[in-house]
Amino acid sequence: MKTENKKVKRVHFAHFPLAGFSYYEGVLAFDQLKVGTELILKPEPANHYDKYAVEIYYKEFKLGFIPRGENRHISKLLQVGVDCFETRVQWVDGEAHPENQVGVILYLLGEVA
Repeated sequence: MKTENKKVKRVHFAHFPLAGFSYYEGVLAFDQLKVGTELILKPEPANHYDKYAVEIYYKEFKLGFIPRGENRHISKLLQVGVDCFETRVQWVDGEAHPENQVGVILYLLGEVA
């Protein structure tokens, strides 16, 4: 959802550690990830392991996925072209286990009447 020149209401939808961070390109983008950095969601319905898989990107870097227990409704909305989410980095902790180094928060966006 584009938010330029519109009053937008944000409502917390979900937050979670980024799944699979240590398997993708997170190390290449890690120094650029700060709290509040905007991320991109991409559904991946052809994923062999999870038909509701949703990839998370920072620019061209694939960082990982929404965890399996959080992705079903998000994936369905994205697959039919409904992108009502704002996705941001919620935490960055270089000392944590790689699967807990980056947290993500999703907001539902809606126009204020």
